[in-house]
Amino acid sequence: MTTAVSSAALATIQPVFSDAERVALAGFLAGYRGLTREVFALDLRQFTSWCRARSLALFAVRRADIEGFARDLEARGRARATVTRRLSAIAGFYKYAVEEELLSSSPAAHVRRPRVDYESHAVALDRNELGALLVAAGLGAAGEHGLISLLALNGLQVSEATGADIEHLGLERGHRTLTITRKGGKVVTIPLAPRTARALDLAIGERTVGPVFLAADGRRLDRHGAGRIVRRTASRAKIGKTVTPHTLRHAFITAAQGRRGAAARRAGGRLTRGSADDDEV
Repeated sequence: MTTAVSSAALATIQPVFSDAERVALAGFLAGYRGLTREVFALDLRQFTSWCRARSLALFAVRRADIEGFARDLEARGRARATVTRRLSAIAGFYKYAVEEELLSSSPAAHVRRPRVDYESHAVALDRNELGALLVAAGLGAAGEHGLISLLALNGLQVSEATGADIEHLGLERGHRTLTITRKGGKVVTIPLAPRTARALDLAIGERTVGPVFLAADGRRLDRHGAGRIVRRTASRAKIGKTVTPHTLRHAFITAAQGRRGAAARRAGGRLTRGSADDDEV
């Protein structure tokens, strides 16, 4: 008696990336760190997913494919700045592959990128609105007051504020300081405004290590949580604008530029005592 043995055909599973593509992806991202690396990794993940959905190997992509990816992003309502950044990441990846002799030429070399308007369109806060926001923050939780003060009075980016640790607070020449890591890994020590220093002391309480700002679950506050705090505080302050962490940094930079301009004009002898510009924030 013969037993019939049914044989199942084994489907060949194609790897997601070839060895050369994996080397290029890993090598390109290894050249960056921090938030820049995270952003580029996201951009390339979006692009590789788009390619996989169309059965396109990374090293078989042509210029028309990359431009098609850009048009898809635009059709989904992505901002021009986002499209440009993703195309820049893709171009950087293929340039790296060519430099490492993993690819003969870059399909992204002549891809057209959307023109970006670099003029700031951030919502502006006047002196009264900024003052109302700080008052509202002072009447809220200590952590919220500390965060708003750090963004508005010291001009930190939201990632710098949420990444701050208690161990990085210090004292130099009688001034309270905070050591932060800027984009690109540059470490700087900034003096804190007196109001900011007092607010951070209250936010930290008896803690001696760990993040300066904590979320409700006890973990480090992230940028999304910081955004919610800013919006909630602006609502309590009755500010009829959409206020984000970047709005506060923009307000700080604008005020700083105003102070520098006033000082320069005074130094040039073009201002007299009692001038309205003497009241620059």
